[in-house]
Amino acid sequence: MSEISELDPEDKKIVTLARSARARNGVEEGAAVRDETGRTYVAGTVALESLRLSALQTAVAMAVASGAKGLEAAAVVTAADAPADADLAAVRDLGGAGTPVLLAGPDGTVRSVTGAR
Repeated sequence: MSEISELDPEDKKIVTLARSARARNGVEEGAAVRDETGRTYVAGTVALESLRLSALQTAVAMAVASGAKGLEAAAVVTAADAPADADLAAVRDLGGAGTPVLLAGPDGTVRSVTGAR
């Protein structure tokens, strides 16, 4: 699975939302998560002097703060080669092990899908 067009429409949506957040905010990463009810939460990297969160950590925190009880999927758009361990841990904490995490490059091409091990 390497092209957005091959993704399930709901997964394609969160990749597109993550890419849009990254571009709109001019941040290093954009992320989106889909909760157990189908609601989506979109975020960019938070880089303040007193607070640093990756985009995926921020999206998970937004889901939790909004009352989500679980996650169906997560997506992060980044130039990095792999999701950070802390990002996978955040997804696992809310979604459980095996929640799919889609990693896409800045152009939106999905490079990998991993579980939140």
